[in-house]
Amino acid sequence: MRDFLITLDRGDKKSLQAQLREVLVSAILAGHLRASEKLPSTRHLSRQLGISRNTAVIVYQGLVEDGYLRTSERSGYFVNEIVQEMGIGAARHMELDEERRLRPRQTVDWQVRLRVRPTAQRNIHKPLNWRQLPYPFIYGQPDPTLFPISDWRDCAYRAMGRKWLDEWSQDTQDNDDEMLVDEIRSRILPRRGILAGEDQILVTLGAQQAIYMLASLLVSRSTEVALEEPGYPDARNIFALRSETIRTIDVDEQGLPVDERLDGTQILYTTPSHQLPTTVTMPPQRRKALLEKARQQDFLIVEDDYELEANYVGDPLPALKAHDSDGRVIYLGSFSKTLFPGLRLGFIVADAELIKELRALRRLMVRHPPVNNQRSTAFFLSLGFYDVFVRRLHRTYRERWTLMREALQAEFPDATVTHAMGGSSYWVDFAGGQLSDFDSERLATLALEKGVLIEPGGIYSHQARSKSCARLGFSSIATDRIEEGLARLRHVMDAN
Repeated sequence: MRDFLITLDRGDKKSLQAQLREVLVSAILAGHLRASEKLPSTRHLSRQLGISRNTAVIVYQGLVEDGYLRTSERSGYFVNEIVQEMGIGAARHMELDEERRLRPRQTVDWQVRLRVRPTAQRNIHKPLNWRQLPYPFIYGQPDPTLFPISDWRDCAYRAMGRKWLDEWSQDTQDNDDEMLVDEIRSRILPRRGILAGEDQILVTLGAQQAIYMLASLLVSRSTEVALEEPGYPDARNIFALRSETIRTIDVDEQGLPVDERLDGTQILYTTPSHQLPTTVTMPPQRRKALLEKARQQDFLIVEDDYELEANYVGDPLPALKAHDSDGRVIYLGSFSKTLFPGLRLGFIVADAELIKELRALRRLMVRHPPVNNQRSTAFFLSLGFYDVFVRRLHRTYRERWTLMREALQAEFPDATVTHAMGGSSYWVDFAGGQLSDFDSERLATLALEKGVLIEPGGIYSHQARSKSCARLGFSSIATDRIEEGLARLRHVMDAN
């Protein structure tokens, strides 16, 4: 083997095994190690790199199994000629790409071609490095110390076992994992008072995809869509891509009001369990009135139950869907908020006829969510890990919810803090509900410099109001950092 420097970084998150394999594969495909070239012995390599010989053996054997290397009896390991040829071909392809890049070309006028421009919409932006901040009052992100990684790993291991290979490795076309659908139907939905058949449930890539598909099927340019104000920005943006007639209705201390402002509505998107972002809960009398209004005005209700497990005061109220007698409520649930956002699994519950069309549309988009993830989640539910985890979250979140309410009252006595029955965040109006030029965007920018992350409230308002408000989450911040974090936020406010 020619002189070829290999360096391994012991501070890297990747194992030494993974690093060595990556270096060797890259060298083979790039032609740095030529066809039929002999590699150093495992004994020599282990001494050179300061690693165990067993590590070198495992890497070499793995590369033999994958065809990158070949062995010759009593002679050692050699670069496989066939793989080398593939690597040279890839290198030539890269050369051609470089030639095309340097060649003068005419540019496309995308300003003319684009029919819609999602980048022009206002969106929530969260720093990707939020974990590095000492006081992250960020919403919708998990506390890794609470998640039962060993239990999830066990479920993923079971799902990936050979016993289930045929179920998760094949193309299931537009079907969902039967085990997960059964767990949703028998374990999750009854807690919300919902009884549904298998043909009334569709698994989605989170509630986000569910909203997008519903808008695609049910909304035209002239469809009257009603939204809560303030409300969920992504839902607002999705519906705005389809409809030119978006109306917003100001929420109060009981959530969405039910009055004449709903007249003429064709589709209503609402978050009655924990209104987003204020977290207030719609009481039973108003829920009943809303369902009656929907019958009178003949409109559909999209119920987003995004925090279905986060209730700390009294028993949780049944979902709107639980009292839906004529099928006009479309229920959205999500595992992303309870388990972890990266899972991207949710579900829709609706009449079988609508689910059939949604399933056909989903097939055109992604066919189905990854079946191995569905099966892992199904095991997590069926083996009882989900219930244990939810109880743990409930205890921790309730403690943080109480502590944060007390700290907010102590540090910001003039602010208006929305009182709710649960959730994983607080909606705070720093102007105390008074007309003010207070700018939470500026406060957020200054606080970030001190390691305190909050979410300005203006993005949640369709009319660019709520500038004096902010959303402060507590799911991802350690309990013992809440008081100090809010004290720092108070200091930032006083200093500016």
